[in-house]
Amino acid sequence: MTEAGKHGYRPGDPSWANLGQGAPETGPLPGAPPRQNALPLADDAFEYAPIDGLPELRERVANLYNARYRRGKKSQYTAANVAISPGGRAALTRLVSTLGRTNVGHFLPDYTAYEELLDSFGTFVPIPLIRRPETGYAFSAEELRNEVLGRGLSTVVLSNPANPTGALIHGGELERWVRVGRELRCTLVFDEFYSHYIYLDPPQTVSAAAFVEDVDEDPVVILDGLTKNWRYPGYRVAWTVAPRPIIEAVTSAGSFLEGGCSRPMQLAALTLLDPELARTEAEAIRLHFSRKRAFLLEALTALGVRVHPPQGGFYCWGDVSDLPPPLNTGMGLFRAGLEAGLITVPGVFFDINPGQRRPERESRFEHFVRFSFGPPFAEIERGVNILRELIAAHRRESHARARS
Repeated sequence: MTEAGKHGYRPGDPSWANLGQGAPETGPLPGAPPRQNALPLADDAFEYAPIDGLPELRERVANLYNARYRRGKKSQYTAANVAISPGGRAALTRLVSTLGRTNVGHFLPDYTAYEELLDSFGTFVPIPLIRRPETGYAFSAEELRNEVLGRGLSTVVLSNPANPTGALIHGGELERWVRVGRELRCTLVFDEFYSHYIYLDPPQTVSAAAFVEDVDEDPVVILDGLTKNWRYPGYRVAWTVAPRPIIEAVTSAGSFLEGGCSRPMQLAALTLLDPELARTEAEAIRLHFSRKRAFLLEALTALGVRVHPPQGGFYCWGDVSDLPPPLNTGMGLFRAGLEAGLITVPGVFFDINPGQRRPERESRFEHFVRFSFGPPFAEIERGVNILRELIAAHRRESHARARS
């Protein structure tokens, strides 16, 4: 976005298309609950909130998970299993700061912010785990077991659905993942910020919470918030759901890292966590974003970009190797796109390398690009048109050079 700004981009500029957008559109959607546009505040709303969050909000989060995923189960989440933080990065930073001298597994490709996060404290060793395109970026529970045992992992961090590939662990496979964590005492940290953006039949949301046996014993940590799944990124309200000792640890970390989440924004979140409202929002997201997903998938494929259809999230992870140079690399397409008013994210940004410990060589994601269908439909259409014109122009140049 810094580079786009240097080229004249400003948010809302109708001459640009931001297919690099990492947040969903925030306006009204067909069938969705009305958007919040006012927040009445009493005088005490301007006080500090507790580091672990307002008790009533923590209780709402726990109740939502119990209603969605733990009906009929003996072990139920309570407010003691929840900590509120000022955004997803803060939640992750709190958690990572509590890790001791240990081996921590992370996936390639994955969320770009993990690189700085996993390199910030220096108290543990981050170890990359590879998801391969030929398997649709799947990673089985048996592979997880082998990696935990073979590399001595005590923690594994992942986004599910995955950013940027859209790969999803769900159903019986997710249950087996949780079982591996339980049996091997490996803490599984699930970043579930895209768990409303699921393209499965029947319609559903997905969470590891469904397969936890004992909420205070199973080493499963869930991170989520209003940013993506409720489409309120500016609220900066996120939560950690975990066994009580982990909640106590991340709360202690929050006291010196950032001091806790804004009280007014937590008050705003209370009504949004009503189970029926959350269900309605998730269903509206699925219907609306499914249409945008189908459009972008079809358009990219027609333009020669190879895309594995995402099962979740709002990104298409595309191999641009077949496009004319320089558009056949992520950085080449990114730079050419900026000149034409198009923003994309080069795949190399997702080849996270904490501490820069891997040798310098061409990234395995050199020829990949993340295309977002987070923006409104009109902006996605505009982005596809710019990309189409860009590809056509470079093909004409290639043919002209070949003739000469």
